[in-house]
Amino acid sequence: MLTASPSNGQSTNSGYAPVNGIKVYYEVYGEGRPVILLHGAFMTINTNWGELIPELSKNRKVIAIELQGHGHTPFSDRKLSHATLASDVAGVMDYLKIDSADVVGYSFGGAVAYQFAIQSPERLRKLVIISATYKSNGWLPEVTNAFKSMKPELFANTPMKAAYDAVAPDTTKWIPFLEQMIASNHIPFNLGETNIAKITAPVLLIAGDNDGLDKIELIKTYQLLGGAICGDFGAMPKSQLAVVPSQGHVSLMMQTKTILGYLDSFLK
Repeated sequence: MLTASPSNGQSTNSGYAPVNGIKVYYEVYGEGRPVILLHGAFMTINTNWGELIPELSKNRKVIAIELQGHGHTPFSDRKLSHATLASDVAGVMDYLKIDSADVVGYSFGGAVAYQFAIQSPERLRKLVIISATYKSNGWLPEVTNAFKSMKPELFANTPMKAAYDAVAPDTTKWIPFLEQMIASNHIPFNLGETNIAKITAPVLLIAGDNDGLDKIELIKTYQLLGGAICGDFGAMPKSQLAVVPSQGHVSLMMQTKTILGYLDSFLK
């Protein structure tokens, strides 16, 4: 997990946005066109984006959000769903008076980012999906099986637990939070091919070559977004696909320079 702290950068604002019956924690860095960061499951802003925020915020306004139960955002008995979490993102934007933004989501946050693109298309400029899928069977079977066998005790004495303990408003909610997230993992989801094909914003898909995503399904997703054509015979598609060699799901997010290069090129 990443350990650098974005708080060593230039955070201009942080706090809680009251949205949909809960308080959602956010941090704002830098100035410029807004870009929203959505972290992976069981992560915090710092563990997911700590290396990236200082660089990305040099010429952008970076809004990093901690989703329900994660990090500073309190645990809630509210049912977890992609639709609700995506609505939370829109609510934070309302609170910060941001009409539209680029959105970058990693893993679990990537699925939420897809949902945001589907239900709030007018608020999305560009979308970046890092090692994520819009449907359960976008993962390889061994990943799906690992989700099914996941138990709270597997997280004991992990960097994720330490990061949670460092910032959570009530650390006694760790086990209920894990149980809620694990239960949601057991429910198959599919945001729909038709909905993905309707995304009009440019999309950048970033994956590790061995990150657990089914690459056949990834290519199908890219085709739904207008990609995987012969660009020599016409205009290049507005969406892009990057597969980073020799990377797994966790190690991919540690390739700060590589990911920053893709983001700078795509979001400019």
